Amino acid sequence: MDVSVRSGSIQNVDADAIVINLFQGVTEPGGATGAVDKALNGAIRDLIANGAIRGNLNQKVIVFPRGAIPAQRVIVVGLGPEEGFNLDAARQAAAAAARAARDAGARSLASVVHGGGRGGLSVADAAQAVVEGTVLGLYRYAAPGVIPREGFERQVDSLALVEFDSAKLPDVASGARVGQATANGSCLARDLANGPASVVTPTALAETAMRIAADYGMTCQVFDREQMAELKMGALLSVAQGASEPPKFIVLEHNPAGSDAPPFVLIGKGITFDSGGISIKPSENMEEMRADMSGAAAVLGAMQAIGAIGLPKRVVAILPATENMPSGTATHPGDIVTAMNGVTIEIISTDAEGRLILADALVYAQRYRPAAVVDVATLTGAIAVALGYYTTGVYATHDGLWEAIHAAGDGAGEPMWRMPLTPIYDRQITTPFADVKNTGGRPGSSVTAARFLAKFIGEHPWAHMDIAGTNWWEADLTYPKRPYYVRGNTGVGVRTLVGLLGAWNAD
Repeated sequence: MDVSVRSGSIQNVDADAIVINLFQGVTEPGGATGAVDKALNGAIRDLIANGAIRGNLNQKVIVFPRGAIPAQRVIVVGLGPEEGFNLDAARQAAAAAARAARDAGARSLASVVHGGGRGGLSVADAAQAVVEGTVLGLYRYAAPGVIPREGFERQVDSLALVEFDSAKLPDVASGARVGQATANGSCLARDLANGPASVVTPTALAETAMRIAADYGMTCQVFDREQMAELKMGALLSVAQGASEPPKFIVLEHNPAGSDAPPFVLIGKGITFDSGGISIKPSENMEEMRADMSGAAAVLGAMQAIGAIGLPKRVVAILPATENMPSGTATHPGDIVTAMNGVTIEIISTDAEGRLILADALVYAQRYRPAAVVDVATLTGAIAVALGYYTTGVYATHDGLWEAIHAAGDGAGEPMWRMPLTPIYDRQITTPFADVKNTGGRPGSSVTAARFLAKFIGEHPWAHMDIAGTNWWEADLTYPKRPYYVRGNTGVGVRTLVGLLGAWNAD
């Protein structure tokens, strides 16, 4: 999508549709909405008076100007109550309006910056939220080789953010640029995780990383099975040994200033299909296991975004990638494998494989003497039992890192909740046959998975984001509807990671 910023009055913009807004309970529209209402001879006041629009969050009404202004359509979108209005309300309203514009056949869209005036948001943050909501709300996955469904030809091609106060244009432009980068990164993550496992293989993830490196001046290394064996990555290779698809260990580095400062390290779980291995999963819903690489997808999306933004910090992404398949060469339950740091692991369930590939990635990360490490993984179904499908569980060894993640998640509309990481849970993953076993049974199983990972970290701050409950959206039946989510992968984590990287200060 082409995103631009312009100065002027929204009622004078020639576009297929313009978007203005209304807070809940407002009876006398002001600002840009008031200006459009005046140009339309009170049409919006009439809609308010007869109850056609009340300003409820994401409510939208389309008005046809019939030549009174250059735009062919006016979309009035509700922002909800003014008290408590935040960035996510702006993001949601933008998505709702964009989808209404697309459904009405509009290809060019112009919008005010929701919340940048009366809403009390910073203009740059509000512009970012509006662009994010628009791009994410219009996202649709097109499977390779599949004829697009009816209606796919309808698409909004351009978005112009219109700001009356020309002094605010630099901030609007800055926020729009970040918003487009983060939204495009989220869409990349969605494309990867929605894609069939026959297409989005470990090799495809490596090719995506190399493309990002080429586009944004990063460096990329891809290790094959033999190189992983030389590095003694026995935990990762134990998962890969049942698959005919070759595993990849991907290291992507963003370092625009050529700094030798300790980097921030991101690690993403890259199981491109998870059958469960010998501990095979039930067949019901197994097709969703193509998205078991959502952590790797989120990290790749974040790296693309920081490359587009030009973040002046050193960031290293590590992506262990493989399928988890049953075969005559697959790891057996009861096998003992050795991770890169020499820790021995008894395999209780081959379906607890994500923590195995992350173990070697966490050990590898230590060679960078990192400022901090965050891993992102669809690690346990138990986190969805604990927190549902709205909130991501986070385990952290460092209060400052947790607080930064929490704040970034709130800003991104991706709520985070800190989970316990106390060593008392280690007793569930002790075994007489090895240093640790890879699962501790059902009770507290998200916590014991995190405690397993803690065996492979260094002294640096570390956090683990378990996105198994939040990476996939079917229907928001139990939560408030978020119009920037569509069926399939949510891209969760991308925008939180970008916000975290921008704000993080190791001091």
